[in-house]
Amino acid sequence: MSNIDPVSGYPAHDQQPGPARPRDHQATARRTALTICTIADVAAGLLGLWIVLYLLDANRGNAFVQFVHGMADWLSGWAQDIFVMDTEGLRVALNYGLPAVLYLLIGHGIALRINRA
Repeated sequence: MSNIDPVSGYPAHDQQPGPARPRDHQATARRTALTICTIADVAAGLLGLWIVLYLLDANRGNAFVQFVHGMADWLSGWAQDIFVMDTEGLRVALNYGLPAVLYLLIGHGIALRINRA
């Protein structure tokens, strides 16, 4: 049986539920875990995209670039100016990269915990 699952490490739909979990509870937990992973991935993706756009010197007058920058500012508002340095590109990479990594770690950790409960 092959596990071709978008979220590795979680049991596939065709696997039998554990003895202590009814099938409905397992399906609900799995959907919740997948939703949390997706939200964490989108947040980290937007932050990573802003880092790439900044480093490639994207046109800040463009509506898409403005949207990504606004979302990245909102998602990383709590982490702004943790790192203050002379190199602007490195400052942006660290101040937006740290929240991206934390969102991934925390989101996937919570999803794993929900799925194993």
